[in-house]
Amino acid sequence: MYQNNDTSLHGFILLGFSDHPKLEIVLSGVVTIFYLITLVGNTAIILASLLDSQLHTPMYFFLRNLSFLDLCFTTSIVPQMLVNLWGPEKTISYVGCIVQLYIYMWLGCSECLLLAVMSYDRFTAICKPLHYLVIMNSHLCHKMVIMVWSISLANSVLLCTLTLNLPRCGNNVLDHFLCELPAMVKIACVDTTTVEMSVFALGIVLVITPLILILISYGYIANAVLRMKSKAGQRKAMNTCGSHLTVVAIFYGTIIYMYLRPGNSASKDQGKFLTLFYTIITPSLNPLIYTLRNKDMKNALRKLFQANYKSTRSRRNWNP
Repeated sequence: MYQNNDTSLHGFILLGFSDHPKLEIVLSGVVTIFYLITLVGNTAIILASLLDSQLHTPMYFFLRNLSFLDLCFTTSIVPQMLVNLWGPEKTISYVGCIVQLYIYMWLGCSECLLLAVMSYDRFTAICKPLHYLVIMNSHLCHKMVIMVWSISLANSVLLCTLTLNLPRCGNNVLDHFLCELPAMVKIACVDTTTVEMSVFALGIVLVITPLILILISYGYIANAVLRMKSKAGQRKAMNTCGSHLTVVAIFYGTIIYMYLRPGNSASKDQGKFLTLFYTIITPSLNPLIYTLRNKDMKNALRKLFQANYKSTRSRRNWNP
């Protein structure tokens, strides 16, 4: 890998929101709160769906993967971000920046593909209910998840390696709060057309294609729901799909607005806030969205907290 002007020794400077010191104080509090919500909420969903045998279904298997992905996604960003927000040093080591860049790209792409897989699961459950468990068997579910993580990893390795091989001529100042691919491309001191075209092409394949598949799935789902004669059946179908559709709308809406808008249509700070939204706030909303609209998940979480409360209480009673 090409390195120049001792960038590997000095690392990178992350400007973030350093030109707004008062805003940094507010943001550090907001980021901390949402990070804690993400940790507690997603961990609770993973534990509840594992411990409750009624939730050992394909839908909750994919939901566990989404929660785990969100935990890793935010953890790859937030600790370093809080260090930079709290202290005068706005730096990240070269190795730290590279690790963050690869993980950020890998997990971001994984979420796009996983949401598409989850839409196929909902399509099968509603449009082919009698064959659902046969089609969405354990082998296929594991195979789909492995494929999601593998394709995303290959994409991350390809794009991040192309970006890191660009000569920077000693430039190590990133106008962002994380090591994001577009920010890394901007500090290159050569023509970056090839890399930008590669990013755009793979973005179409790995972002727009899953979105199109999601929309097609929900087109069939809407048609099937409208044909249902039972109002209770329609309500149940809308509840199971509503949570996923809400997450899709928030995640894809933010990403498409960010990356497909005209270059000069938004300020740099607006771009940072949008990145902040889909990398930190959206993962904290996912557990709330899935639990507020899902009776089975509410019951599983209630059992989890009751079991934890009883365990704590019994330990206290045994203490001399």
